[in-house]
Amino acid sequence: MLQVSYIRDNREQVLERLAVKNFKQPELVDRILELDSERSIAQRGGEDEKAKANASAKQIGELMRAGKKEEAEVLKSQTGNSKESIKKFDEELARAEKELYDALVQLPNLPHSSVPKGITPEENEVVLENGSIPELHANALPHWELAAKYNLIDFELGVKITGAGFPVYKNKGAKLQRALINFFIDEAENAGYSEVSVPLMVNAASGFGTSQLPDKEGQMYHVGVDDLYLIPTAEVPITNMYRDVILKGDELPVKNCGHTPCFRREAGSYGAHVRGLNRLHQFDKVEIVQVVHPDRSYEVLEDMSAHVQDLLQKLGLPYRVLRLCGGDMGFGSALTYDMETWSAAQQRWLEVSSVSNFETFQSNRLKLRFRNAEGKTQLAHTLNGSALALPRIVATLLENNQTEKGIKIPEALVPYTKFEWID
Repeated sequence: MLQVSYIRDNREQVLERLAVKNFKQPELVDRILELDSERSIAQRGGEDEKAKANASAKQIGELMRAGKKEEAEVLKSQTGNSKESIKKFDEELARAEKELYDALVQLPNLPHSSVPKGITPEENEVVLENGSIPELHANALPHWELAAKYNLIDFELGVKITGAGFPVYKNKGAKLQRALINFFIDEAENAGYSEVSVPLMVNAASGFGTSQLPDKEGQMYHVGVDDLYLIPTAEVPITNMYRDVILKGDELPVKNCGHTPCFRREAGSYGAHVRGLNRLHQFDKVEIVQVVHPDRSYEVLEDMSAHVQDLLQKLGLPYRVLRLCGGDMGFGSALTYDMETWSAAQQRWLEVSSVSNFETFQSNRLKLRFRNAEGKTQLAHTLNGSALALPRIVATLLENNQTEKGIKIPEALVPYTKFEWID
């Protein structure tokens, strides 16, 4: 959530950056400033009336002690109007604060100055490409056919048990899934992240804190009786570990990683582009999260991007890094890098990770602060990234490493799978 003080001091810049993000309600900025003014007027008016009431109360006490009861009673009768004014100012202040809050939560985060203009994914900026595109043999198959051929994943059984988008991993498919999770966690720990195991359901306050609510409410599974939400990513519970926390300056950076299933409704997603593992309602992911000093957050973002790229290099997957354009960015992000791997059988790029800097957008909602060198509290910056999401990694590993003999397991994964081939 943006800070009102920043909007007040930087109105033109705020409007300019929101335009980069293709925000459709620029008039909301001026409405926020109006409400902020109304709040200030009501607050000052109430404070003035309370000061007058306190002064009158003191004077009444002095008159009573001096034995001037009649004068005290006259003054006391006059304070009734003051009490009524205080009540009106308090009501006006409460109204203005609520409307201001409701307006503020509708504003997305401002994009970083390096974010390119654009609306569609086609306008994202390719930052770099790494690795060679594999050439497959003549009888190469897409991953959903490989999964059936080697009895790795049963999509139809998932439909029977739950519905489309909930696959069942079997045999070496299940072992590959578990091997990737352990590999990603070990690599994160080697990079200084502390592993946590967190709940798979969160309350509305947690969803709001990391800006999934109210922006993505329709994309989340809601447990209505208990008013809880199945997590769309481990980012939500991990970051909310620090809600309403004041960290010591020397505790930064805080680095956590965690593996969870993720649940996303993905309503309206149909067609060949979402076949197989390309888009699921439930999938596993290892998430990395950092809470850092504001002066270091963009340096940390590059480090997190490099960590994800290192994982892809160790898996031998060709990939590219995209800087998302304003219109393709998430609601709370200031800058996002997407990592995509090349699907050799499908002949297209598949997104496997997003790494984002939220600056103070989440921490302002979370009231996540640290005590700086001067001893004052200050909002921290939060960042997170997929390191990595499994479905499309599994898809590209199966497709890119297929041979006429079978599917070759990357060397880095063999200690985890305990087998070198799927055949």
